[in-house]
Amino acid sequence: MTMTELHALLPIIVIAGISVVLMVMTAFFRHQRLASLITYGGFIAAAVLVAGQTGSGPQQATPLLIMDEYSRFFSLVILVTSLAATMLAYDYLRRSDVFKEEYYILLSLAVLGAVVLVSSNHFAAFFIGIELMSVSLFAMVGYMVQGRTRRAVTLEASVKYMILSGVSSSFLLFGIALVYADFGVLSFSGLHSLLGLHSTSSYSQIGAAMIVVGLAFKLSWVPFHMWTPDVYEGAPVPVTAFLATVSKVSVFAIIVRFFIESGAFRLEALVQALVWIAVLSMLVGNGLALLQQNIKRLLAYSSIAHLGYLMVAFIAIAGSNLANTNLAVEATAFYLVAYIVMSLIAFGIITTLSSPERAEEAETLAHFRGLFWQKPGLATAMGLALLSLAGIPLTIGFVGKFYVFAAGVAGQLWLLVGVLIVGSALGLYYYLRLIMEMCKAPDTEPAISREETPLENRVVLSALGLVLLVIGIFPNGLITTVHAAVAVLR
Repeated sequence: MTMTELHALLPIIVIAGISVVLMVMTAFFRHQRLASLITYGGFIAAAVLVAGQTGSGPQQATPLLIMDEYSRFFSLVILVTSLAATMLAYDYLRRSDVFKEEYYILLSLAVLGAVVLVSSNHFAAFFIGIELMSVSLFAMVGYMVQGRTRRAVTLEASVKYMILSGVSSSFLLFGIALVYADFGVLSFSGLHSLLGLHSTSSYSQIGAAMIVVGLAFKLSWVPFHMWTPDVYEGAPVPVTAFLATVSKVSVFAIIVRFFIESGAFRLEALVQALVWIAVLSMLVGNGLALLQQNIKRLLAYSSIAHLGYLMVAFIAIAGSNLANTNLAVEATAFYLVAYIVMSLIAFGIITTLSSPERAEEAETLAHFRGLFWQKPGLATAMGLALLSLAGIPLTIGFVGKFYVFAAGVAGQLWLLVGVLIVGSALGLYYYLRLIMEMCKAPDTEPAISREETPLENRVVLSALGLVLLVIGIFPNGLITTVHAAVAVLR
């Protein structure tokens, strides 16, 4: 390995080092604050290294990993998001009576898997990254089990996620094997050149379909979404925040690279299947969210719908017009960032209002009744996140949804654009319902404790709220960054 390759791999080495340092520390003594500071420091150091490499051109670090502007952009997004999620989890963990240091070990391993995943241009690294992230999440979902009622729900969520994730990995691995049997290569770019030379056989077509099915489970696309509401509800809120943001965004980012670099968009039957998956995800996700009284389940179905919106831009990438394809790739990357900001605010506020000491978390409509009168700052942030999720102007969600809409129109995907409009109208109802609940007169006995918001939570939520508004009003900075990041995929 050359020094250039080693330098390109330094961020991944630093992230891997976090878990090693934490394991050594935990073997001798336990200290949550020190463990959290090590995790913060590791994420910040890795992010600085990634930012320092920006503009240095693509670097193939081993045949498995590519360090280019696209992978650096999403690595930076993942690291900043993970830092925010870790800070939001600190006070929640502090109030639990379980071992806390192991949580940071598992979290750092999951982040390592996510960064490896978005840096992959080879099926071997692709599978290693997604499995490292998924296996860490199995344990994280079942973490901090307290109280008999809560224990049953949490362990059920953990087992359900483990089983269905194992099934999706089986589809994924078998699909990769079939593609390899047909073409004899595992690199994405190698598949692209071979697809142009001869027509695909049933091996590669079935293999590509199985790969999409495996990834559809990870992304909760309908009809592979069954696990999502139960796991979101059962997992501790900090874990749900990480699961809803980092894991989803990293998988979607690598799907975009895989389809473009491998030429999988040439498989017309596969693209048509994705169209109907997108339609079902938007309609089913929004339709089932209308019926929810549990906020975590509502946000779970909402995430299914938003990933359906993302598929509009993703499918538009297949268009033959180069300008339209560029617009679609940019829209996908922009919306992924917007989705992270909106989701992290929503789950961060639920985390702030929840406590592992109680049998239930702050997750029902009743828990949020009167919040505006008791915690106006948190209620305002939650309202902004919900309005952004609904696509109201002057928020990052509006710009992201407009970007996706423009990509769909440019690609002449009229069915998907129509369903996107219908889905957005449905979503407006249940987001406004929660906002109205927060504005109602508070109950005499609040359903949840209104303790002082921890400093770390205030800092993170304030920063995210500022990002939501600033990019919503002045989106050019992020648009320029995204434009430069995705240029390597064209």
